Parts: sequence; structure tokens; C-alpha cells
Amino acid sequence: MPERAERTAPPRRGRGTTTLRVLRTERITPHMIRVVAGGPGLESFTGNDFTDAYVKLLFPPAGVSYPQPLDVAAVRETYPREQWPVTRTYTVRHVDRAAGELAIDFVHHGDTGLAGPWAASVRPGEEFSFLGPGGAYAPDPAADWHLLAGDEAALPAIGAAVEHLPGGARAIAIVEVEDPAEEQKLEGPGLVDVRWVHRSEGGSFVDAVRALEFPAGTPHVFVHGETGAVKQLRRHLFEERGLSKEQVSISGYWRRGMNEDAFQESKRTDGA
Repeated sequence: MPERAERTAPPRRGRGTTTLRVLRTERITPHMIRVVAGGPGLESFTGNDFTDAYVKLLFPPAGVSYPQPLDVAAVRETYPREQWPVTRTYTVRHVDRAAGELAIDFVHHGDTGLAGPWAASVRPGEEFSFLGPGGAYAPDPAADWHLLAGDEAALPAIGAAVEHLPGGARAIAIVEVEDPAEEQKLEGPGLVDVRWVHRSEGGSFVDAVRALEFPAGTPHVFVHGETGAVKQLRRHLFEERGLSKEQVSISGYWRRGMNEDAFQESKRTDGA
């Protein structure tokens, strides 16, 4: 289909779609970029109570534009498949209604991938759209203590969980990053013991969780990250630690050697 003229009206919400305008970007660590966005589109964004709230960013193929407000269902009905937007899934780091801001963190490794390079190059004033949010986890206030574990892909959700822990709640956060330069400040109202493990030194969040001496009491556990690592901890938590499914939120966010398109297709094929 032919390209459409640039939209000049204020952002509106298409069916299930939110369109925001980039306000600024922040380099949180050498490989983590925060995109802060807002504008009129944020008014119609309906959040949820999950700390792993995620959205699906929509990236149109080069040279393709869509009528606004963006309606993904209509695009898929009227455009050829090769012109459909590509989706990438990211956690909402935080929403500040008073400031009119929504933030999303992106891991950036040079020109590799789609969303990371976009976050590194996007400029204030540019717009982007997404679907969502979804989500499934928030810290259970009835738990005696909390375990939050994962790699960089899970770090935004872990950070959000830390900030939303009940006052005085006990938690252990185990986060795997490349090296000390990738560590971030994680703060909240709870009593949180943050333990960083570094791949550059041979560390992994899998080994750290396996070696952890669990505190007394009933835990609520959040474990997300690379699928192979998560698979190892699934058996450990359920079989060796004896936790129930109600006590654990565990899932793979990505799979080594696959982009998100291939990863999502593998999940469908595997019935995951």
C-alpha cells in the first residue's frame, strides 16, 4: 500500500494501541537505555497492577506507514503480511502520571537487534506505538519473604517489583549482568538484599539461586530471563525446593541465538 502522509493531529488511541511521543532518553548503564515518553496518548493508557507489566512495541518495516490512530487489526486485514509491524516485548519500568511519563528500559548491544538500536537512535519528539499492557506478577504482601532473580531482560521487572514491595517486606534480588558497570541502584520501601553476579567473572543467576540459603517462612518467587537458564531453575524450585506453582512466577523472556520472532514461534511450536 502507498505511504501515508505524516499525522499532525494530537496522538489518539487506536483499537488496543497506545501512541506516545519520546520526551528523552537516558543511558542508565553502558548497555541499558531508558526511553521516557509521554504526550496526550498517555492519558488513555490503562495500566495494571502487575510489576512485570509488558507492552508489545510496534515497528513498521522500512518505508511503510499506517493510518492514525494505529489499528493493528485493521493493518493486518488490509496490508500484505510483509508490511505488518514487527513486535518486540518490553517491560514498563514505571509510569508517573503526575509527571506525564512512561519509561521503558532497553538492553543495547551496538547494532544487534531491532529495539536496542532504535532506543539508541530515537530522538525527543519522535512517536512510537505499542499494544498492552499484559502481565502476571506482583509481590504478594502475604509472603514472608521474596526472591527476585534474572538477567538484564528481567531487570526492569525486578526493579519495578523492588519499588512496589510493601514497606518492611524482606526480599533477596539476584541479578546477572555482564560486569560491575552494568549494576543499577534498586531501591524501595522493603528490606532488599541486592546481589549482583557478573558473567565476566563466571557468575550466573542460576548458580546463585541454587546456592542460596532460603530464609525461614513462605517465599514468593519471581524468576525470569534466558529460557535455558530458567528451565534449569524450574526443576530446582519445584522439585528440590518443593515450592508450589502458586509461590512462583517463572518464565523465559528470550532464548539464546534467537530473535523474538523465532523465539515466539518456538514457544508456539513447543506449546509453551
